[in-house]
Amino acid sequence: MFKLNSDYKPAGDQPKAIEKIVDGINKGKQDQIILGVTGSGKTFAMANIIAQTNRPALVLAHNKTLAAQLYEEFKAFFPDNAVEYFISYYDYYQPEAYMPRTDTHIEKESTINEQIERMRHSATKSVLERKDVIIVASVSCIYGIGDPSTYLGMSLPLETELTIERSDMIERLVDMQYKRNDLVLDRGSFRVRGDTLEVFPSHLEDKAYRIEMFDDEIEDIIVFDPLTGKKESNETRVTIFPNSHYAVPQPTVHKAITTIKSELAEHAKKLLEEDKLVEHQRLTDRVRYDLEMMRTTGFCSGIENYSRHLNGRAPGEPPATLFDYLPEDALFFVDESHVTVGQVGGMSKADASRKQTLVDFGFRLPSARDNRPFNFEEWDAIRPQTVFVSATPAKFELERSGGDSIAELIVRPTGLIDPEVEIVPTKGQVDDLLERIVQTNKNGFRSLVTVLTKKLAEQLTDYLKENGIKVSYLHSEVDTLERSEIIRDLRLGEIDVIVGINLLREGLDIPEIGMVAILDADKEGFLRSTTALIQTMGRAARNSEAKAILYADVITKSIKAALDESDRRREIQMAYNKEHGITPKTTNRAIKFDVESETSKRKAKRETENITAKNIKDLDKQIAQVRKEMLEYAENLEFEKAAELRDRLKKLEKLELNY
Repeated sequence: MFKLNSDYKPAGDQPKAIEKIVDGINKGKQDQIILGVTGSGKTFAMANIIAQTNRPALVLAHNKTLAAQLYEEFKAFFPDNAVEYFISYYDYYQPEAYMPRTDTHIEKESTINEQIERMRHSATKSVLERKDVIIVASVSCIYGIGDPSTYLGMSLPLETELTIERSDMIERLVDMQYKRNDLVLDRGSFRVRGDTLEVFPSHLEDKAYRIEMFDDEIEDIIVFDPLTGKKESNETRVTIFPNSHYAVPQPTVHKAITTIKSELAEHAKKLLEEDKLVEHQRLTDRVRYDLEMMRTTGFCSGIENYSRHLNGRAPGEPPATLFDYLPEDALFFVDESHVTVGQVGGMSKADASRKQTLVDFGFRLPSARDNRPFNFEEWDAIRPQTVFVSATPAKFELERSGGDSIAELIVRPTGLIDPEVEIVPTKGQVDDLLERIVQTNKNGFRSLVTVLTKKLAEQLTDYLKENGIKVSYLHSEVDTLERSEIIRDLRLGEIDVIVGINLLREGLDIPEIGMVAILDADKEGFLRSTTALIQTMGRAARNSEAKAILYADVITKSIKAALDESDRRREIQMAYNKEHGITPKTTNRAIKFDVESETSKRKAKRETENITAKNIKDLDKQIAQVRKEMLEYAENLEFEKAAELRDRLKKLEKLELNY
């Protein structure tokens, strides 16, 4: 079922670790650990475990950058299987909130990334239709989505020679949240032309279906490019899945409306008894408006807050998540588990506090609290057979797995040794750092620098820029796409240094790094704990000539523990290298582009190929129209929309210049 594509075979500690984990899975062990150092091939080991057990898998990462990196690697390992990507589809997300102190209500505001939304739909479709599936996900997978039985039940299977009225197909598509647009066929829309119906399914990237009918019978199903209209293939059977994970059939909507009305009556009465007249008025107006929207369109803004009613769940019952879509025999890998497990535990608490305030002040019904992520206990109960993967597993993983279920990956097949660590006094650390960066650049390598505060990172970035260093600052406010671009630019040599706080740790695979510098390493705390120091120093373990520099005046307990562990690993690796005659070599990892930008480039290429002498005039008209709309938005002070159109205008003008 799974076919692993690799020029390499397991080496070093990998064969023993893979054998031990596979044996544990076959014996039914619930929790196991792969304790693997940076560069030991943990992802390759996971791929081998999946291939040998032939079971679908969910791989959980703690951030989008690491998830994108894992997705690329698994796609390369399994080109003939379904490798999917499931992360939060928000480019920008401001949740609904209320601040009683200032009487400020903040409406939910978000920008959805269309490409990531498509990949989420592709993931749920694949896991429901086939067994050879690997889903790489971020912790957003513990948030509620539509019930899998409803999602599958609403799908529209079509095949040639099937008898079905065209009007019935249109009605089904509308119920599945597809929009009719007879002019432009975008993803999640359909159009009707005589006896032909064209649908752009939510899970497809650059293909759509053309369904040709003769009377009430499907005569042909054609797969075509919605941009060019070019036919690609004929199919005898296809399945169209809903355009939203929250789509539900009309009978279910009407049933939910009844139960929502009952809850509203009950809670509104309670608010009156408590003399909360403003909250009573606010809640009744809002819920009645939502009910009217649901009655007429089957949808409303914030419909996820009524998910308990739509799914028929009892109060307090866990929501349906991606875990409910997984088959019973699925495997679960938690990458960088020492961070990821803690994230899972913290997400539900913050969400519950915000929702409770909305309920208390009449912005939402109490059932909105059940639109939430799993709490830790629910996640722990539902997760399938689990393999925790980390260089520094935490207490939870160690307790659950027990001492006999840990497979170590200490030896690197490449022969690379943990970097040499140099302790440097903090006096004059910035000037010393500048000298080391300049020398590292001369050697043809790049540098990572970690500091303790955002303010210090900004000041250090400005100082390095003033001294002619090409530097970029990586922080929590940088969005996912830009974060990936910064790392790619570092690898390409367009920048020489990245300064960060807590983002230069787990999972970053950058062989070009020649120096990792940790400022104020002796300031004990979360950012300078043993785990943090080991993980940060590990970013230099992909390069045989790299060094880790710790600026410290005191050898703290954390520094000593990190150095002891580093020395232990160095001894094991050097003994292995000597026994097998291995000379350490820097890893050579291809520079790939992030998931979303790859797709954008493919789309741009198709757009370019589609421009000819015949339609260059249409391009001129399009440029004029976009420019006009941009100026109108700017005049109306809608600068965000104007900026989007400006970026689109630049792309169109660039295309025009090529012709």
